[in-house]
Amino acid sequence: MAGHGATAAEADIWRDAWGIPHIRTHSTADAFTALGFAHAQDRLWQMEALLRRGIGRSAEWLGKGAVKADILARQLDTAGASQRDFAALGGEAQAMLAAYAKGVNAFVATGYRPVEYRLLAAEPVDWQPWHSIAVMRQIGFLMGSVWWKLWRAAALPIVGAEGIVALRYEDGGNEVLCLPPGLETGAFQAAMADLAPGLEALLAQAPGDVSGGSNNWALAPGRTATGRPLVAGDPHRVLEMPNMYAQVHLACDAFDVIGLTVPGVPGFPHFGHNAAVAWCVTHAFVDIHDLYVERFSADGHACLFRERWEPVRRRRERIGVRGEADTVADVVETRHGPIVAGDPASGTALALRSVQFAETDRSFDCMIPMLRAGSVEALYEATRDWGLIDHNLVAGDTAGRIGYRVRAKVPKRPRANGWLPVPGWTGEHEWDGMVPFERMPAVIDPPGGAVVTANNRVAADGADYLSTDCMPPHRARRIWQRLAELGPAAVDDMAAMHRDIETIPGRELRERLRALALEVPAAAALRRRILDWDGRMAPDSQGASAYVAVRLALTRLVARRSGLVAVAASPYAQVPPGTVAENQLWWAVPGLLRAGDEMLLGGASWDDLLRQALEEVAVAPPQAWGVLHRPRFIHPLSAVFPEQAATLDRVSEPVGGDNDTIFATGCVATIGPRAVYASLARYVFDVGAWENSRWIVFHGASGEPESPWHLNQNAAWAAGEMVPMLYDWATITAGALAHRRLSFRDGIVYASDVEATEP
Repeated sequence: MAGHGATAAEADIWRDAWGIPHIRTHSTADAFTALGFAHAQDRLWQMEALLRRGIGRSAEWLGKGAVKADILARQLDTAGASQRDFAALGGEAQAMLAAYAKGVNAFVATGYRPVEYRLLAAEPVDWQPWHSIAVMRQIGFLMGSVWWKLWRAAALPIVGAEGIVALRYEDGGNEVLCLPPGLETGAFQAAMADLAPGLEALLAQAPGDVSGGSNNWALAPGRTATGRPLVAGDPHRVLEMPNMYAQVHLACDAFDVIGLTVPGVPGFPHFGHNAAVAWCVTHAFVDIHDLYVERFSADGHACLFRERWEPVRRRRERIGVRGEADTVADVVETRHGPIVAGDPASGTALALRSVQFAETDRSFDCMIPMLRAGSVEALYEATRDWGLIDHNLVAGDTAGRIGYRVRAKVPKRPRANGWLPVPGWTGEHEWDGMVPFERMPAVIDPPGGAVVTANNRVAADGADYLSTDCMPPHRARRIWQRLAELGPAAVDDMAAMHRDIETIPGRELRERLRALALEVPAAAALRRRILDWDGRMAPDSQGASAYVAVRLALTRLVARRSGLVAVAASPYAQVPPGTVAENQLWWAVPGLLRAGDEMLLGGASWDDLLRQALEEVAVAPPQAWGVLHRPRFIHPLSAVFPEQAATLDRVSEPVGGDNDTIFATGCVATIGPRAVYASLARYVFDVGAWENSRWIVFHGASGEPESPWHLNQNAAWAAGEMVPMLYDWATITAGALAHRRLSFRDGIVYASDVEATEP
C-alpha cells in the first residue's frame, strides 16, 4: 500500500517479535477504534475486570472477598462520577471515547472469548464511552494521602498526639526536593498547630479505633553523549496479573505515538513519545483527599455544619456476590462526601472529599492534545485540565528542552487538613477552589540540566499547601548520586541506572548494628553476615536476606511494643484494602531508629529491640535474596477457581532490589520478603533518535495465559534488561510476525489476517 500504508477506511495492526501491536491508519477516529480492538484482543477480560472494580461490581465475579471494595466504589459513586465527566467533555474527547468503544465492541463481536470468560461462563459487557473514564479513575483510586490520614486517626487513641508526628514516611533525615531539582532541606517538621484541629475532633469522640511509586529522570543535551535529551523511568505498582500497562504504537495523520497504555483507556496518559516530545510520570504525593469528622443528630439523618443541622443524603446499593446472596449497603453522604468509616448512628463518622470524585474532571480532554504536542511547553499546556490523579510529569523534546511539572488539581485549603481527619462541622476546613495551574511547581530547562523524581517531596512549603506525606528520598538521592558520577550519558548508562540495587537504608542499618553488644552466638553470626554485606540487594546475596529479615522483625516488634497492632480494631482501619500497623511502620521505623526516637518502644531501647530481632532471625537458615524475594504473579480468578491456579498464575524469574532501590521490587511486612510490587515497566527515551529507545514490561504484551506473548518479557525484566522500542515503520513492517487489517464499513469493523496469524 502506498503512502501511509492504509486507505481512509482501514487500519493495520502489525505485531513485532514481542507481540507488541503497532497500529497505523489515517483518521484519528479510526486510530482509536483500532486501539480499542487491539486492547480487547490482548486484554478484554482485564478491561472488564478493571471496570467492575471501579464501579463496584467485582464481587459478581470474585465472590465475597470483593464485597468491601465494591461497597467503597458504590459509596464513592465511581459510575456516576464517570458519566458526569463524560457529559462535561469536549466533542473531540467524546468522539475519541466513542471510537474506542466501537473498537472494543467490534472485537467482542468476533465471538472470541478469553479463558476467564469461559471459566466464569460470562459474556463481556457492551463497552460504553464512559467506561474508559471509570477504568482510568480506578487505577489511581485514592492513591496517596488518604491512607496515612486514616492510619494516624486509627493510631491516635493508642500513641497520643506526640506519637502521631512519627507516623509518616520517614524523610531520610534530610529531604530531597523535586524542585529546585535535588535541593536538600533537612528533616520535615510537623507544626503542632497543624495537628490541633484534627486532634480535637478525633479525641473528642475517640473510636474503639499500599503503595504506589515510581522513578523518572531526564538529562538535558549538555549532559548527554549525543547532544540530545535522555528521559527514563519506571512505574511501581502491585504486581497484578495482567499488567496495568500495555505497550502500544498508534499512528494516524495527526500523530505517531508509542508508549504504555492502560487497557480500557484510549491515549497515552502516563508514558510515551510522539515525533517531537517524550513524557513520563511518577506519583507526586500531593494531597488531593480530605477526611472530615462529621457530627450527626441522634437519628443519624442530619449533620452539623456551622451550627445548623443539614439533612444527609441516603441511598441503598445492592451488590451481587458470586455464590452468595446479594449484599445491601446503606450509603450516607454529607456536604463533604460519602461516609467511608464509622457509623452515623454512633454520632460521628468520617466523610471523604476527594478531587477524584467531588469535582467534575476533564482529564480526557487532555489526551489528544498531548499526542499532538510539539514541545515540552505545549505538552504541559495540554495537561492544564488534568485532575484524576496527581503526577510529576517529566518531559524532553527534540529542540533539546527538558521539563518538570506537577500535573494535578490540588484544593486550596488549610495546611492542617494534611495530617488527620479534620472537624467537618466548623466550616474552617473547606475547599476554596484549586491551586492555580500557574502556581503549581514547574520548570523548563532547570539549572544543572537534570530532573529527578522518585515520589519525594515536590517542593518546599510555600503559600499553597501541597503535601504532608511523601515517600522517603532514598531512591531520589541514589539517582542523583548516579547522575553525578556519570560523564556525558548515553542510553546504556540510563539502562544501567535502572539496574541499580544499592540500598541506603540497608547500609544505615548495617552500620547501626556494628557497635551493638551481643551475647547470643547465633545473633552475633547473623550480625557478621550483615556487616560483611556490600549493601547491594543482589539475588545471590545472603547478607541482603539477613538485612530484610532483621528489618521486618524490628518492624513487627515496634508494632507490638507500641500497641499499634490494635489499630486493626479501629473503624478507620477498615476502609478497603485496610490499614495494617506493620505495613505502615515499615516506612517509619528507619527514621525513628536514625533519630534515636524511642517514644513508641514501650520503655524498651533500640538496642533491646535490635538484639531481639537478631535473635529471632538467627534461628532460620540463610538463603539467597533472589529465592526469598522471587515474585509470584497471581491472577484474580485463581482464588475463585483454585483448580485452575496453575494455568492462571505465573512465577517470575528471580529478582534483586527492594523497596528502597532504584531497581524497585518491594515487599510488605505482613507478607514477608516476597516481592509483591515492582516496576511494571522500564523505559529509556533517546529523544529525537527514537530507534535507540528501549522498554520492557514485567510479563508480556498479552493478558491471555494461553498466549506465547504472555510471559515472554519476564526474564529480561527480572534481569533489568530492556528490548528495542520500535518506531520506524519500515523496520516494523519488515520484521512483523503478524499483520491484521481492520476495515470500517457501514459502522461495522471487519478484521482479516494479511500475512500471518497471531500465534
